Amino acid sequence: MKNYEVEKMDYRKRIALIAHDNRKHDLLEWAKFNRELLAQHELFATGTTGKVLSKELDLEIARFKSGSLGGDLQIGSKIADLEIDIMIFFWDPLEAQPHDVDVKALLRISVVYNIPVACNRASADFIVSSALMDEDYDRILIDYEKRIK
Repeated sequence: MKNYEVEKMDYRKRIALIAHDNRKHDLLEWAKFNRELLAQHELFATGTTGKVLSKELDLEIARFKSGSLGGDLQIGSKIADLEIDIMIFFWDPLEAQPHDVDVKALLRISVVYNIPVACNRASADFIVSSALMDEDYDRILIDYEKRIK
């Protein structure tokens, strides 16, 4: 008996873009470099990050609350509902965040639902340069409910 199911990820990916304050500039520079690629996909972001990216890139970006006001949790909910395919999250490893538990939960839920996660420019570059970015993809979802019963 298999302990997983397969969820089809469309060729047009749904990408969450998040950055802590000290990393917003890095994410903006990365997004400017990848603007044409990002324009081919559906974009989501937390509060200020989404506002800055939308203005600077002239792209439509669905925005949630700021991370510390629940935006991280909103994105986590979208991941759990299979409505986010990729997360680019430039987090600051040297700065304690008031919502660190939310950040940890967001990273954990990304693993549970098997989505690619980039936490820095190198991993983001590898994800968006993958041939899989432009194809449908069968994402394997482990049935964790069987493990917790």
